[in-house]
Amino acid sequence: MIIERATADDLDALLAFRQEAASWLTALGSDQWQRPYPADRLLATIEAGVVFMVRDGSATAATITLTPDAEEGLWTEQELQEESRFVNKLTVARTHAGRDLGGRLLDWASDRAYRSGAQWLRLDAWTTNKSLQAYYLRHGFKHVRTVTEGGAVNGGPRVSGWLAQRSAMPSAVHGFTDLVSTGARFNEA
Repeated sequence: MIIERATADDLDALLAFRQEAASWLTALGSDQWQRPYPADRLLATIEAGVVFMVRDGSATAATITLTPDAEEGLWTEQELQEESRFVNKLTVARTHAGRDLGGRLLDWASDRAYRSGAQWLRLDAWTTNKSLQAYYLRHGFKHVRTVTEGGAVNGGPRVSGWLAQRSAMPSAVHGFTDLVSTGARFNEA
């Protein structure tokens, strides 16, 4: 499997990918990702070079957004002074579930964060999705706090405010052919 930056040509596939994940989450009884994500915001993150695709041949197996920018209102001023990278929209295709692909992506993100000089790999998870929170805890994250004040990026109240972090560290075991790092500066994303 390879990992590479998403391009504008991936926009429709990423929107469909998110809808597939939302349907799966609904079947599990979760309200996560029920509001559509604004296409213009997703395109802006793609154009910023912070959306990455895992490809297994011609299939998209997973996606992750890894950015140096924190969502407003989640982290304290002191925390924002600490060099960090933030994981968003980590999604694994149902066709590739059960292979710890998400865990491998978190290791890849941790490695990129470390190589960029970041101390922390941070994320905000869905506040009511206890299974997802447990998943992140199993992958080395520590719960920092839960923030419920504020609004969501795609409208309505904040629903993704379970904050967690783990130390950024090198990892050679993610197992991806990394086309992102080839010739790229590590301080990007």
